[in-house]
Parts: sequence; C-alpha cells; structure tokens
Amino acid sequence: MTSSSPLVTTASKFEKLAALIEAERDAVLAQWRQQVCQLPTAQGLAAPQLEDHVPALLDELAQAWRSVSEETIAEALLEGSPPIHGRQRLQDGFDIVEVVAEYNILRGCVHDLAERHDVSLQGKAFHILNRVFDEAIAVAVQTFATQQALEVQRRREEYLAFVAHDLKTPLNAISLAAQALTRSLMGGSSSPDTARMLKTLQRNERRLEALVDNVLQESDHVRTDASVKVAAREFDLWPLVENVIRDLGPVAETAGTQVTSTVPDDLIAYGDAALVRRILQNLLANAINFTPRGQVTVGAESTDANGSIECWVHDTGSGIPADRLDVIFEKGTTEDSSAGATGLGLPIVKAFVEAHGGTIRVESKEGSGSVFRFGLPGRT
Repeated sequence: MTSSSPLVTTASKFEKLAALIEAERDAVLAQWRQQVCQLPTAQGLAAPQLEDHVPALLDELAQAWRSVSEETIAEALLEGSPPIHGRQRLQDGFDIVEVVAEYNILRGCVHDLAERHDVSLQGKAFHILNRVFDEAIAVAVQTFATQQALEVQRRREEYLAFVAHDLKTPLNAISLAAQALTRSLMGGSSSPDTARMLKTLQRNERRLEALVDNVLQESDHVRTDASVKVAAREFDLWPLVENVIRDLGPVAETAGTQVTSTVPDDLIAYGDAALVRRILQNLLANAINFTPRGQVTVGAESTDANGSIECWVHDTGSGIPADRLDVIFEKGTTEDSSAGATGLGLPIVKAFVEAHGGTIRVESKEGSGSVFRFGLPGRT
C-alpha cells in the first residue's frame, strides 16, 4: 500500500489541476483578458474575438493533465486551432511579440490559479503545462510568420502590375522612336552594324512589350475574373514545377514545410505554360499555408497517347471540412480569407484549368491533408 501512495498522490494532483481548470475556466479567461487588453492591438477587440481558441486550449490542458498523455499536442495540431489563431492575429494587426505575450500571460494565469488553491506545479505537471503552451506558441507564431510572407508576395504581385502599367508609356515611346529611326535610315547609307543594332532594338522592344502585356493580362484576370485566353504549346513540365517550388522557397521555409516534386523530368505538357505556372503557384501556396511543418508534394503523369496529363498537389495539412468540399472552387467561398494571398483564388484556378478544357477536383479529410488534382487534356 505504501509503495503505491506516491502514484495515487500524483494522479490526484493531476486530476485536481484538471478539475480546477474546468471549474475556474471563466475566471482564468477573465484574468487573462484583463491583462491582454493592455496590449496595444488588443484594446479594441471584443471578448469573443479576443478569446478566439483560448478556451479550447485550456480544455486541452485539462485533458493533458487528466490523461497524462504525450500525444495530446499532436492531436491538438491536427485540430488546427493554433494556425487559425495565428492567421486571425495577423488580420487583427497583432505583431509576433504580442502573439507570444498572449500565451505567456495565459500561462501565468494558470500558475496563479494553482497557487491560489495550494496545488504544486512542479515535476510532470509543470512539464505538461509548458509543453502545451510552448507548442501552441510555436505553431501560432509560425503560421503568423507564414501569413506575413504570403502577404508580402501578394503585395509584390500588385506592385508588379502597377509597374507594368507604368512601363507601357515609355515602351510605346521607344517603339515609335525605333520605327522613325528605321524609316529615316531606309535606303540611306547606314552601315551593316547600324542595321543590326536597329533590328536588335526592335526585337527586344517587342519582347518587352509582350512581357508587359502578359503581366497586365494576368492582373486583369485577378481583378475582373474575365474570360481566359489560352496560348497552348508543348513545354517541359518538370522545369516549370521546379521554378515554382524555388520561387515559393522563402514561404515554405518560413512555414517549416518541405515541398518536393515527383514530376518525371521527361514529361511534356500541352497548354499555356504561364497559366499552368499560376495554377501550380496558387495551389502550392495554399498547401504551404495549411501545412505548417508538414510535407507538400507535386506530381504529374501522362494519362493517354494524345499528351493528356494529370497533375496533383498533395499536402499533409489540416484538411478541409466535408461541408466545404462541394463549394471550395466557387467564388466567394474560398477555404480561408487568406486563400487569395498569392493573387489568385481557387475559383480563378478552376477558370484557368477549364480554359484548357480540363477539370479540377479535391480529395480531403479533416486532419488528413488534401489532394488537389487537375487535368490538361493535351492536343485534340
């Protein structure tokens, strides 16, 4: 009997801590809210908006103490609360220091609760408390930083569109000057070197105009959801995918997400390479966004002799609720308010795929990740 007494005492302490959290949750939240409201950004937030997922986090702590489980945090991460908290806090204007402060204030409130009831927070109980809060801080802050990176990318695309508009005027002037210069030298005594330089000037001017027009057309698609024109041709898919992965490297690194490609290096696609690039860029950005510290894989395979291929983006993230699977590609019903952070939402991705004559679908289950699949029919 004597040898089992410490175990009984320890179990009783864990149960008492769990019961305290459950019984005094409202009081803990009130104390936490009072202190958090001193943070500059939190002062204007209503209680439900401020508390966000914090009540559920306290429930998770109580469950961790009651079960003395080492798997609690892994299960909590699948629920997705800390990532949601991080995204909301960025939208509310918090900075990372304030996000960390919120959790540490809550940790202090739990310590105060234990002290008021003469319950020791040492040993295993202290370890579980810190594990719950440290993991929640890590995931929320990581998501916050990822959202910031995606926002920077969105602003960069918007800036590129503005620059493209501004470039049209000087490009037109260069084009007119080159034409006038060519006419003045036709039939004259211009040297072969001068003729070559004029041709080089004209060729590069046309190339710049085409690049600017492409940027303007893409920005118009983003703003107006206009009909999409496809300039189809054969292209190597593997280097295109590698370039997209490389461009999103900083975002993936911020999220701690591993992005890999299984696309065969000899696979030839038929379609508009610029639009396919934007499809993959948006799907990958979404996958990274919802897969902090997880894995994202891009794949593709040939489906028939006419050059049709199927591409997919698979992630190990939080997944999509079943009631949203049927509407995820509809305008105004994106999975998250930040889903358009790369400049294209899922409805636009669908428009780009359908412009090729293909279809797109998603397979997902909450807690088990998602797979987006789209087809490029090839030559008809």
